[in-house]
Amino acid sequence: MQWTDQIRSVKIILVVAAIVIAVASLVVSHYLVSDLAIEERSKMSVWAEAMRTLNLADENTDLNLVLKVIDENNTIPVVVTDKQGNVQTFRNVDLKGKTYEDSLQMAASIAEKMFASGRYIRIFMEDKKDYIDVCYDESVMIKRLNVYPIVQLGVVMIFVVVAIFALLTSKRAEQNKVWVGLSKETAHQLGTPISSLMAWTEILKETYPDDDLIPEMDKDVKRLQLIAERFSKIGSLPEPVPSSLIEVMNHVIDYMDRRTSHKVKMEKVFPPQDIIVKINASLFEWVIENLCKNAVDAMEGSGRITLFMQDEGDKVAIEVSDTGKGIKKKDVGNVFKPGFTTKKRGWGLGLSLAKRIVEEYHKGHIYVKSSEVGKGTTFRIELPK
Repeated sequence: MQWTDQIRSVKIILVVAAIVIAVASLVVSHYLVSDLAIEERSKMSVWAEAMRTLNLADENTDLNLVLKVIDENNTIPVVVTDKQGNVQTFRNVDLKGKTYEDSLQMAASIAEKMFASGRYIRIFMEDKKDYIDVCYDESVMIKRLNVYPIVQLGVVMIFVVVAIFALLTSKRAEQNKVWVGLSKETAHQLGTPISSLMAWTEILKETYPDDDLIPEMDKDVKRLQLIAERFSKIGSLPEPVPSSLIEVMNHVIDYMDRRTSHKVKMEKVFPPQDIIVKINASLFEWVIENLCKNAVDAMEGSGRITLFMQDEGDKVAIEVSDTGKGIKKKDVGNVFKPGFTTKKRGWGLGLSLAKRIVEEYHKGHIYVKSSEVGKGTTFRIELPK
């Protein structure tokens, strides 16, 4: 729980940091763009005045300074139009017309857009009736600054996503180590008493050969041995072998029938032909047993469990349905999480282990197909063939 809380805190800190960086970048960029826009308009006012001087020049006018001001504009796109909207000249505008007339038409179209956006300076001539419009657009620098915060925000978001993914992966790896260590230690601790019990049952068989209870004890000891074997396989990659699914399912049904109330009815809906799939029979039986035991608990010792199996071509579908109390919608997404349980007693590990066995060891998929409170639940397993 402590590790989970730490991960949650780090995720919150990363998200908050990303938001702060994004907002700060937007604010700073906004002020930079505003300042540059004011400066560029000031430059364009000087440039427009130079154009006015050039238009009014006579043979006595010194044009050196005027031409220098005009030539030094190498970044701001400009289109100069007369009173009728005809293009007089343009600068720093990318035109791709095939002829000069096409270029002028394109420049006129660009000037209209600049004028419509309010980026123009009107310069009146001496008679105050004639004028020219110096239409201009944002420079490349301003356009880049407008895009920069978006790019930076994208980079920050990618960083946050990668960081959170790394944290979750680290958390999952840590959980896997705990699972493996706990499982192997459990198998190790069970080994000694099981060996002792097996020896005692052999002695009892020789001492009381006609006792009917001793074979049942022997079955339970072997059951304990199977459980220990299952725990020992958690964390390793057990080699799947071709196995009969019907045989595996029947084995689980026989086991559950002997250990549940007669009020719990086990029904099976299997295809007439056998289905052979590569699985680890011991571990897969554990999955079905977990689902059946959860179903018995959900039905509180009375109801019907239906085991359905169907060959669907490239995969095999197995469903375990019960007539129990069902799962609330808000809990459906949490049933496979370690530690989650709705029982008063329980560790909340059964379904988590089942998911690990199906998805990691058998490359299949397990999920809640349907559940309705008061009517029952259906779990579905899909195994590749």
